Amino acid sequence: MTTPKEVIEFAKENDAVMVDLKFIDFLGTWQHMTVPVGEMTEDMLEEGRMFDGSSMRCWQGIENSDMKVVPDLSTVKMDPFYEHPTLSVICDIQDPVTGEDYSRDPRAVTKKAEKYLVSTGIGDTIYVGPEAEFFLFDDVRFAQGPEGGFYSIDSTECPWNSGTEEMGGNKAYKIGHKFGYFPTAPFDQDRDIRAEMVLTMQDLGLTIEAQHHEVAPAQHEINAKFDTMLKSADMMQWYKYIVRNVAIDNGKTATFMPKPMFGDNGSGMHTHQSIWKDGQPLFAGDQYGGLSEMALYYIGGILKHAPALAAFTNPLTNSYKRLVPGYEAPINLAYSNRNRSATVRIPVVDSPKGRRIEYRCPDSGANVYFAFPAMMMAGLDGIQNKIDPGDPMDVNIYDLPPEKLNKIGKMPSSLHESLEALKNDHEFLLKGDVFTKDVIEYWLNWKMEEEVKAIDSRPHPHEFELYYHC
Repeated sequence: MTTPKEVIEFAKENDAVMVDLKFIDFLGTWQHMTVPVGEMTEDMLEEGRMFDGSSMRCWQGIENSDMKVVPDLSTVKMDPFYEHPTLSVICDIQDPVTGEDYSRDPRAVTKKAEKYLVSTGIGDTIYVGPEAEFFLFDDVRFAQGPEGGFYSIDSTECPWNSGTEEMGGNKAYKIGHKFGYFPTAPFDQDRDIRAEMVLTMQDLGLTIEAQHHEVAPAQHEINAKFDTMLKSADMMQWYKYIVRNVAIDNGKTATFMPKPMFGDNGSGMHTHQSIWKDGQPLFAGDQYGGLSEMALYYIGGILKHAPALAAFTNPLTNSYKRLVPGYEAPINLAYSNRNRSATVRIPVVDSPKGRRIEYRCPDSGANVYFAFPAMMMAGLDGIQNKIDPGDPMDVNIYDLPPEKLNKIGKMPSSLHESLEALKNDHEFLLKGDVFTKDVIEYWLNWKMEEEVKAIDSRPHPHEFELYYHC
């Protein structure tokens, strides 16, 4: 849909009684407000609706609080999770005085990134394909206060329940640690829930290629087809929304937290990327792995800026619990054809149109409206400055002896380290005003003050095991 009249007619055809205005906040959470369908006039759809920006974290101060949500009419869908028929539309955020896109609106950053790619003349389209993993649990409890703290996760398919008394008897079909990849029923206990998620996604226009159980107990993955950067970012919001709501409708709870389970694999968001121009794939060529020279330079930019990128692609303190040796997480800054131990992999494809690179570091805790543009900006910097990615690593990097392994660059080991890297390396993000200094500085300050220091200042349960008797 492209016109207000089409949207209003769509609402009538679907008997909508409410209109849900969804938008993304600075840290990556979908927010919304709902109005009766009678308020959805042509003027409202064109001009937007005012709201209090000072009540949103990381946005306006109370002295300058008025902001506006402006619907993107191309994103209209019927929301499947309301009792009363509700039309949903994704919105952009504007300054009501200037009429300009708000610089801290993450969706505005993605839109600017797409325009910047065109302005460079390098290409006119970037395709992005995220692979987001998640966990489904039956019970999750946590608390933190001066008197103590704890967390507890549980799923009936987890191995620690092999000795649990269960209603009707324990049938013993549990998934052992690191044994969860592709098991059939009855081990894969949430297969029907994943199928329901896929069907809901398809009903809303998402193209799904596959779904399966992942390596860890209670871990899952649904693969959606790639699309342009903005559409893929919007798709990821629907993806998370559907996963969470279908889970709760089935008595489960879903999390995209990168590392909720100790001793097993965490959840990543491997991100496939390729640049096209005039309908032609620019990453296909006769160089290593079937790539073009441009694609290799793109990889060079990704590897060079990876520590700084991590502040956006792995933006949680918990992200770095995943990026540790021994759990398939890519921590070595290298590239390779087919090799999953490298941070950048070149997948096997059937045609030049499928030629792409896969960056394996990101996780699903990322705000994709920042993460996708940041990766592209790093890659474009590699192309513009002809950054050599070095020689590929066609060996299992995890098996290299220490003297060789130490020569390979590493991902940051903490959010603090990645924020320091971003602080010292962000000029490439400022090109074309895609990221502003204000966005980067606010991101750095918030993450350091509200997350890094908050974790650093609290005792950890394992510290009692280590140090209580010291």
